[in-house]
Amino acid sequence: MLVLASTSTIRQTLLRNAGVPFDAVPARVDEEMVRDALRAEDAPPRDVADTLAEMKALRVRRPGLILGCDQVLSFEGEVIGKPETPEAAIAQLAAMGGKRHKLHSAAVIVEDGKPIWRHVADVTMTMRTPSADYLADYVARNWDEIRHCAGGYMLEGEGTRLFHRVDGDYFAVLGLPLLPLLGYLVTRGEIAA
Repeated sequence: MLVLASTSTIRQTLLRNAGVPFDAVPARVDEEMVRDALRAEDAPPRDVADTLAEMKALRVRRPGLILGCDQVLSFEGEVIGKPETPEAAIAQLAAMGGKRHKLHSAAVIVEDGKPIWRHVADVTMTMRTPSADYLADYVARNWDEIRHCAGGYMLEGEGTRLFHRVDGDYFAVLGLPLLPLLGYLVTRGEIAA
């Protein structure tokens, strides 16, 4: 059985909806420290996501396949994290308004303490230019959910209204490159298709 090294509700929902049996176990990784260290080395954002996904998978000590995931948002050469306050969320969203950014969604499977599969999906997101009033209202209405999201939005909710265009895998935007993962699990014989 697959073990998801995460307590992410959306990742669990995606796996459950796809009919993939799994257990969810939290992976304790100091993400901020790792991101800062990788930024100091000028690591590309997609490598940051991949490294964090691998670290999460390696942290869970269970038999079988361990799936670690991470998502990093890059905007104008910077890695943008989860907003710490509603004001920070408003500022991030306002700065990204009318511009493009990328989401890098990584998944790594570890077996017996060794990575055996990895995939990083890159999605280009083009935002509308929302009004300051709408942004303030949006953040106030959705703060409990968006404070856990890179960039301060959830595309699967009202955050959809913030975007003009999404180029790439929708599931990757939600935090899990689901189709490549399912392909690997089918090829390996873990699930039927």
